[in-house]
Amino acid sequence: MRKKFIYGSVLLIALVAVIAIWWPPVLWSLIVFVPLIAMGVADIIQTKQAIRRNFPLFGRLRYLFESIRPEIQQYFVESDTTGRPFSRIFRSVIYQRSKKVLDTTPFGTQLNVYDNNYEWLSHSITAVDYFKINELPRVTVGGPHCKQPYSSSVFNISAMSYGSLSKNAVMALNEGAKIGGFSHNTGEGGLTEYHLEGGGDVVWQIGTGYFGCRHPNGNFNPDAFAEKAQHPSVKMIEIKLSQGAKPGHGGILPAVKVTPEVARIRLVEVGKEVDSPPFHRAFSTPVGLLEFVKQLRKLSGGKPIGFKLCIGHRSEFVAICKAMVETGLHPDFITVDGGEGGTGAAPLEFSNSVGMPLRDALAFVYDCLTGFGLKRHIKIIAAGKITTGFDLVKNFALGADICNSARGMMMALGCIQALQCHANTCPTGVATQNPALVKGLDVTDKRVRVANYHHETVKAACELMGAAGIKHPDDIHRVYIHRRVSPNKVETYLDSFPYIPTGSLMEAPYPKSFELLMKISRADSFQPDFSGVDFVEYAWAKKPMTG
Repeated sequence: MRKKFIYGSVLLIALVAVIAIWWPPVLWSLIVFVPLIAMGVADIIQTKQAIRRNFPLFGRLRYLFESIRPEIQQYFVESDTTGRPFSRIFRSVIYQRSKKVLDTTPFGTQLNVYDNNYEWLSHSITAVDYFKINELPRVTVGGPHCKQPYSSSVFNISAMSYGSLSKNAVMALNEGAKIGGFSHNTGEGGLTEYHLEGGGDVVWQIGTGYFGCRHPNGNFNPDAFAEKAQHPSVKMIEIKLSQGAKPGHGGILPAVKVTPEVARIRLVEVGKEVDSPPFHRAFSTPVGLLEFVKQLRKLSGGKPIGFKLCIGHRSEFVAICKAMVETGLHPDFITVDGGEGGTGAAPLEFSNSVGMPLRDALAFVYDCLTGFGLKRHIKIIAAGKITTGFDLVKNFALGADICNSARGMMMALGCIQALQCHANTCPTGVATQNPALVKGLDVTDKRVRVANYHHETVKAACELMGAAGIKHPDDIHRVYIHRRVSPNKVETYLDSFPYIPTGSLMEAPYPKSFELLMKISRADSFQPDFSGVDFVEYAWAKKPMTG
C-alpha cells in the first residue's frame, strides 16, 4: 500500500503537470493534492501507528471513525433500551422533566417484563392520593449530639467537584437547589464561591485530600475547616471514605482540568494531575473515624456530620458499628455509594470490578445498623445510578431515608452522555474547564431545569407510593418490590434481603449471615482478625474469603 501511494502520488503530479501545458488552471488542484500527499508521506515516516504507516492517508479514517464512534452508537445504533450506562428512555424522561414537557410514554413498556432482573412495585386496590395527605416529603438529619439538625429533601444532588464540573454547572446546580429546596454536595474538590453564591443548601464533602481545609503537606487543617464549615449555607459535612466508581483508589482530576483557579481552591499545583490518597491521614481505625466525626461536629458548631462509603470488606463496616456501640459516638448520616456509581475519571478495572453494588450494600448497611440498635440515630443516604421516581422508591424499600443523584442532575443540566468527562471536551459545558465550552451553559436557564427535574422526580416517587397504598416513605418495606430472578421465579426484596431483628447483633447468638463477620471484626481496627477462626464451621467457608 505504501508503494502504491508513492507511485500514485508521483503519477498524479506528473499528470497535473502535463495537463497544465494545455490548461494552466489545473495547477490550482495542487492546493488540494499537495497537502494530502504531504500527509501521506508523514504517515509513512511516522512509526507509532502501524495502520497509518501501512495505509497512508486512508489509515487516518480508522481514527476518525473511532473518534465519532460514541455519537454514531448513541444516535444511529443503540435502541431506546440498550444504551449504557443510561438508556435512551431514561435519559429522555430526565430531559422531559427538566423542561416540564410531556413525559408520558405511548403504547406500553419497551422493557421485556420476563427478562431476569426486571423489577416492579406492588400496587394496591386501595391506592391513595398521596398529595391529599402529604406535601413533598422531607427528612430531618441530626442525632442527639447534633445542635443544628437539617431538614433534607428526599432527593438531592450527589457529590460532584468543581474542577470536574465547570463553574457554570456548579452555579446552575446550586441555584437549582435553592429554587427547589434541596441540597447540593460539593464533592471532594472543596467548597468554592460557586457553591455559595447561589444560596442553595450545601453538603461539604471532605475527602482524603482535605481540599480547602488542608495544610501544605496534605494533612487536615482544623482551623481552615472551622472557618468554612460555619458558613450558613453549609448544612451538613460528609467525610468521603470511598466512592462507588473507584473505591480504594482516591479521586482523579486530569492535569488539563487543573486551572490556576482550581489549584487555588484545592491548594495544589497548576497543570498537574491531582490524585487524592486512597486513605485518610486523620484516622486509621473505626474509633478514630468516630473521633474525627466528633471533632468535625464541634468545629462546625454542631452541624450534622456523616460519612460516605462504598462497601468493600463487610467486616470493616461491622467494625465501625462495634465502635459506635463501644464509644457512644456515631454519625448523623451514612451515605452508601454503589459500585455502579458514576465518576469523571477512573481506571476501567475499578469502575467495572470493584465495590459492592448499591442494592446489596444498602440492605447490608441498614441491617447492620438495625442489628446494633443504631438506626434510630442515623439516616441512610443512597447514591448510585438513581434517576427516576421508581429508583427512589426501590431504595426507600431497602432502607434508605434519602437518595442522591449525580448523573441525573447532570442530564438535567444538558449532559448528553457524550462520555467525554475525562477529556475536558464535554460539548455541553458541564464537565469541562474549556472557557469556550463552559460559556455555552446558561446558568439562568439550567438552574430552572435542575429544580424542575427534582420536583417532578420526587412527585413521581410519591405517586408510585400512593399507587401502592403507602401514605409516607417510612411505610414502604422490602416486600413491596418484586424482581424476576429466573424465567419462572420471582422474589421480593424481602426474599433476597431478609431483615434481621432489631438488636440481634448486640449479643450472641447472632443471625447466621453475620456470625463470621461478628467474630472477625474489632472496634479498634479495620483489618479483619481471622485468628482462631475455624472456617469449617461456616457453610460458605469453602469459597474464597474476603471478610
